[in-house]
This record gives sequence, C-alpha cells and structure tokens, in this order.
Amino acid sequence: MSAPVAGHHDLSLDEVKQGLVDNSILLVDVREPHEFEAAHIPGAVSLPLSRFDPAEIAPLPGQKVVFSCRSGSRTLKAIAASLAAGFPYDTHYPGSLLEWVGAGEPVEAG
Repeated sequence: MSAPVAGHHDLSLDEVKQGLVDNSILLVDVREPHEFEAAHIPGAVSLPLSRFDPAEIAPLPGQKVVFSCRSGSRTLKAIAASLAAGFPYDTHYPGSLLEWVGAGEPVEAG
C-alpha cells in the first residue's frame, strides 16, 4: 500500500460518473497500456505510470484532473509525481476500476 499523499482529494463513484457526464473532470487512467486496452472506464484517457509526465495532461478550461488505476494505489503515485513537478493535480478516484466494475458500471475495451 502506498503512503498517503498529503492534501490529496478523493472522489466517489457517483462524483466520477457525474464529472464524466458533465465533462467537469478529465479522468486519467495511469495503468499500463495492456491493462487499459483490456478494460477501462468510458471517457478515461491513458497515461501509464511507467512513462508518467504530468505535462502531457491537457485538461479543458475548468476541468479537474482525476487519476484512476486498478485499485487506487498507483493514483497516489501519480498525484505525488504531479505535485512534485509543480502541477496542481491532487485528485483521484480511490475505488478505481475495481469499484467501478463491482458496481456494475460499463467498461470499454480497446
């Protein structure tokens, strides 16, 4: 388990769903490409932690960047890396894909 990241923010499944519907969040999946290809939350973009560069993230004006992974631990590493690089990306979906699938929400492949 990763050490907690000071000052990070958690979003619930319902908050992520609403943010995707109203385009108020940019959901960044930090799993590896083969994991993303197998199944991901619809609307998520892929930026693997193995080559993570927060400068590649391009939210629209007003969009909050939210990190997702499989179980919520890699998201904390992405937050730490973003903050260390001077980017204000401090929010994640701690339930990530496991909670999403467990709640019966749809996934995409490819």
